[in-house]
Amino acid sequence: MVENVIWPAYLDAELSRSEGRRVPKSLAVSEPEVSEIASAVQQVGYDATVEPDLAYPRTHREKTGRVAVENADDAGKSDLLQAVAAYVQALRE
Repeated sequence: MVENVIWPAYLDAELSRSEGRRVPKSLAVSEPEVSEIASAVQQVGYDATVEPDLAYPRTHREKTGRVAVENADDAGKSDLLQAVAAYVQALRE
């Protein structure tokens, strides 16, 4: 079992790549929430566990939470992030 972690910063349109964003600007959204990310992970077809009291290491004072994605051993992290980002965008429309 492989567990991937998705921090909201990975999908945040207001951050640069060097600040932690991992998806293209065209797929990023403003201020993503862990609940949106968890819903998107489930839509993609994986199990998601929300860990709300954790802080992204680069901004360790802000407890934004994270989403642990279980059983994602067949997907590369980049592909997983892009699929999740696309679903988060769709949820906001």
